[in-house]
Order: sequence, then C-alpha cells, then structure tokens
Amino acid sequence: MKNSNARWKVLFGGVLMQLCIGGIYTWSLFNQPLADKFGWERTEVYTAYSLIVFIFAFVTIFSGRLLDKKGPRFVGTLGMVCFSLGLIIASQATTLMTLYLGYSLLGGIGVGMVYVTPLSTGLKWYPKKKGMVTGITIGAFGMGSFLFNFILPGLIARFGVSETFMIQGLIYGLIGISGAQLLRLPDKMEESQVFATAQDIPTGRMLKKSSFYMLWLMFFSGSLSGLMIIGLSQDIARDYAGLSPQIAGWSVAIAAVSNAAGRLGWGALSDIYGRLRVFAILFALTAFSMIGLNVIVLNAVTYFFLLAVIVSSFGGFLATFPAVCSDYYGQHHFGANYGLLYQGYGVSSLVGPVLLAATANQTEAFLWAGALAVFGLTLTFFIRPPYDVAEISSQNIAERAVSQEQETRK
Repeated sequence: MKNSNARWKVLFGGVLMQLCIGGIYTWSLFNQPLADKFGWERTEVYTAYSLIVFIFAFVTIFSGRLLDKKGPRFVGTLGMVCFSLGLIIASQATTLMTLYLGYSLLGGIGVGMVYVTPLSTGLKWYPKKKGMVTGITIGAFGMGSFLFNFILPGLIARFGVSETFMIQGLIYGLIGISGAQLLRLPDKMEESQVFATAQDIPTGRMLKKSSFYMLWLMFFSGSLSGLMIIGLSQDIARDYAGLSPQIAGWSVAIAAVSNAAGRLGWGALSDIYGRLRVFAILFALTAFSMIGLNVIVLNAVTYFFLLAVIVSSFGGFLATFPAVCSDYYGQHHFGANYGLLYQGYGVSSLVGPVLLAATANQTEAFLWAGALAVFGLTLTFFIRPPYDVAEISSQNIAERAVSQEQETRK
C-alpha cells in the first residue's frame, strides 16, 4: 500500500506540472491579439511559438543528464521557476526580441526541464505499463491546453494580452512548483518491488545503433504535421475553411482534446498491440489527413475532423516514443537517451516555419508534411530493436537475482 501511494503521488505531481507547461499549445490564441496590439506581423508572432518548442526540445538533452545527477524534485522546481519567469518577462514585452528572450528562451528552458522530469520519474515507478504512464503524464500536457483554452480568451478580453502572460506566470508557478515537490525516485527496497528488469544501454552506445537514427527520423516525420497544425489551427479555420472567428475559436479546444486523447489512448494501445504497429497506424492517419487538407473541401465538419485526426496522431507519437526509447535502451540512462531522441521533435518545430515560408501557400507545405509522414510509415517496416537487447536483458535478470539473494542473506 505504501508503494502504491508513493507511485500515485509521483504521478499526480507530474500531471500538475505537465498541465502547466501544456499552456504553450494555446499559442494560436495569442497570435492575433499580439499582432493587433504591437503591429507585429503574424508570422513574427508565430515564431515565438516555434522557438519555444525548439528550445525546450533542445534543453531536454541537458535536463535529462541533470535529472540523472540532481533528481526530479530539484530539476522540476528549477524548470517551473524558469517557465514562470519567462511568462512574466513576456508580460512586459514591447518588442519582439523581449518576447523571444522571455517567452521563447527562458520559458523554453523551463519547459525543457519540466517536460522530461515527470516522464522519466514515472517510468521508473511504472515499468510494466510504460505506454499507460507516458500517456497519462504527457496527456496532461495536452489536457493543459484544453483547460486553459476556456480560461485564456476571457482573461485576454478582460485584462489584455500582456497582463494574461503575467497571470499565467503566477498561476503556473504556484501549481507547478507544488507538483514538483511530490516527485521522488524509488528507494532500493521499492526498486526491487517496482522496477521491471530492462536492458540499459548508455548514451554513447545508443548513438552507435542504427535504430536510434531511424527512431529520430520517425520522431521528426511524425511531429512535423502536428506542430504545424496546432500552431495555426485557428488561422487555418478562418483563412481556408472560411469559418467565423467564433467557430474558428473551437479549433483550439478540439486540438487540445484530440491531443490529450491521443496521448492517453495510443500510448495504452501500444502496450497491447506493440509500438511499431501503433506507429504505422499513426503515420498512415497523419499522411491521409495532411493530404486531405489539400484535396477535401474544407468546412466546419471536414476541417475539425481532419484537425482531430492529425492532432490525435501527434499526441500518440509523443506518448509512444518515450515508451519505445525505454524498451530499446533501458531505464538507467533514459533521461539522457530520450533527450537526444527528442531532438527529432525539436528540429521539426523549426522545419515547419521554413516549409511555410518556402512554399507558395500553406496547403503546399501540408503536402510536404504528408509526404514525410509516408516516409515515417516506411521506416516502421525496417527498424529493429538493438541487436543485444535479449543478451543484455538476460544478463540483468541474472545480476538482479544474485543481488536480491545477497540482500536476503544479509
């Protein structure tokens, strides 16, 4: 019972933190208000969103290593402080550079620290339900955007867009820092009862495996479409589906619900049917929907349907990649290993704006994203686990059996 209570506290703390940083997926609510207030181009405002996604993904390389050294409570608290301060600085921004430095840079550093912390910690407590626990933890990230989608428009209308950044910073700081205090790693006795035996491949050896680079390319190909559509969901609804501002506003809520549902549902399904089968389905759905944005006549029904499929698949990728990273390379070095794998996601956040700028119109960029999803689908048929997984697992089983026997004798 004690172990069960401890596990649930850790999971709950992680959910609180992820709810807060999930607020970055509401950015499309800020595009037009910021452009109207300061006279900035909408593409310049959108860049703040692309930058925070890239920076937080890049920071996971270092936060994963810091997590392995300092522990989840320290890294989680520091990350929430940075994220909150970034929002507070953004509230004072009157230039794009201040917005980028506060929201994108400092906020991105904070999100990068927070994102990987409850994920890595939760997997250590629930090693036999990796898809489920990553789905719940990362699903909270998506659910945060859904919850705040109903709160932020009212705050922007009543207090102003800059003041809303300040309110966010204070609320997220209070909730997120409280959640960080609930995180801890299992002690040795709990470790023997909670951990499942797994292979542990250090980062250096992982980088010599072809499977890592194939997974990286799959992460990149799977993330690009979702990131592009989430950041522009409301704009696409107005500009291409011809929806009124009131109806277009629902695109953010639909994207948020689909994101959270995809993380929860697809992550759990990957525990049952296998990671690669789920990946194949997600890539196929993404490719179909991105191409559909070009060939299907868009109205409220067709656009919201395609939006839900794309973002749900995006959420599924984000829930399943941590699980497959743990499956392939083990738990001991998960923070550092996943931080590197996660760069596929980060690079895709930068490629999206480049595609949009390089193509004649947004729908052409959607076609290229769909083609990359087809490429990712192809990779699922060729990737294989590291060749020494079975060997390492057998060694770990024998080593842990001997270790537990020695503890018993003592």
